[in-house]
Amino acid sequence: MNQLNNHETTARSQFFLREGTRRHFFSNCGLGIGSIALARLLSERGLGATPELILDNPQAPKPPHHPAKAKNVIFMFMAGGPSQLELFEHKPELNRLSGKTIPESYVKGKRFAFMNSSFKDQRTLLGSRRSFTRRGQSGMWVSGLFPHTSTIVDDVTFVRTCVTDVFNHAPAKLFMNTGSAQFGRPSMGAWVTYGIGSEADNLPGFVVLQSGPRGPRGGAVNWASGFLPTTYQGVSLRGNGEPILNLSNPAGVTPERQRSAIDTIRDLNLKRLVATGDQEISTRISAYEMAYKMQSSAPELIDISNESQVTKDLYGIKGDEPSYARNCLLARRLVQRGSRFVQLYHTNWDSHGGPGENLQGDFEKVCHDVDQASAALVKDLKAHGLLDDTLVIWGGEFGRTPMGESRVTTGRNHHIDAFTMWFAGGGVKQGAIVGKTDELGFEAVEDRAHVHDLHATILHLLGLNHLDLTFRFQGRDFRLTDVSGDVIEKMIA
Repeated sequence: MNQLNNHETTARSQFFLREGTRRHFFSNCGLGIGSIALARLLSERGLGATPELILDNPQAPKPPHHPAKAKNVIFMFMAGGPSQLELFEHKPELNRLSGKTIPESYVKGKRFAFMNSSFKDQRTLLGSRRSFTRRGQSGMWVSGLFPHTSTIVDDVTFVRTCVTDVFNHAPAKLFMNTGSAQFGRPSMGAWVTYGIGSEADNLPGFVVLQSGPRGPRGGAVNWASGFLPTTYQGVSLRGNGEPILNLSNPAGVTPERQRSAIDTIRDLNLKRLVATGDQEISTRISAYEMAYKMQSSAPELIDISNESQVTKDLYGIKGDEPSYARNCLLARRLVQRGSRFVQLYHTNWDSHGGPGENLQGDFEKVCHDVDQASAALVKDLKAHGLLDDTLVIWGGEFGRTPMGESRVTTGRNHHIDAFTMWFAGGGVKQGAIVGKTDELGFEAVEDRAHVHDLHATILHLLGLNHLDLTFRFQGRDFRLTDVSGDVIEKMIA
């Protein structure tokens, strides 16, 4: 054990990533348990006395299936289901028929989260009270609730006919994030980092930032790695204070003492890796090293004091308080540092009409929370020359019904047959509109875009063929798009 505790004189195994090439080396200063284990591993691999260790860094960049248009993704997830009818879908006929009962042909055979249950007047059409204006060269309708978003329409592709399969929040969030309503499947960010790795040396490849009154329903399963190695799961960072709890050393623990402890743990893990061949141990080694690096990189990431006041004003950041605006700026800083997939969750968009969820005050507030910063992120990425390589996504798990829902006030129910998401940068068309809904905004009549189609398109832009990005688990090859999905060619520049 003396050899293990004195790692200034023990052999060290380190692996580094530089421009996609793995470089591993030992220092020739002694022989510890880790060295013995590694020597055995080298021997088993037929490498003889070669001083290089082929120990994969699971986060190392990997070549895509085909040339990529995007290198990174920022997904602004509006948890709760934003109402497309208050934001992007101008429907004069719906306004004209407001207060009338929707024809039976629309709803026959359809299922809704709360329709025909404990609330009354569930089939009464509800017109939007918002003012809409055509914006940009595309003439996209944008409501007065999104004055800042209306300024970026010429950089954006709006998909107005998004469709999902699941009408309750937690499983619908899972479906949007993992392609399945079942727990245990890998999230999109995990699939992406599994497929092409990350270019960040000292930050996670997949990072999650949260804002709003609470976290998204379903919680961490929305960014979990499922049956993929755990190194690919999302890492949730806090917006102020310590980015991760317990990131700082306790009093009395010096950097040298900590490095020695990590090296000892690494050596023991390497010995176990040789004995079992369990690649999850390699993931564990990588996690220890990443945590060590993040003790300096993560605090530097969230310290935005070196950002100009002009930039902070662009996002609408006020003071040092955590906010969606601050998280949008952190998202830009993360992709600058090589993180592959950044996901921002903001709540609460669940506009049923109950306390805190109405369309006559609460909805205005949540729109105000995100409008300026969402648009600023696109503008800031563009100013830094990052937009071409970064795919920006805005949307939630589903939309809202054309029918009203009477609770304390009138709101809208969950709707899975047509809702709007927008995409910018990363190889999508500028100023484009994909899809058309019927005169009530109930369902798609042109270019239906199922969640699996959206996932296939996102992977395609990143250079990944959704049919080939698979992982064998329990005797079956799984993929993000399950057994369907087509690339939406009309989105691609």
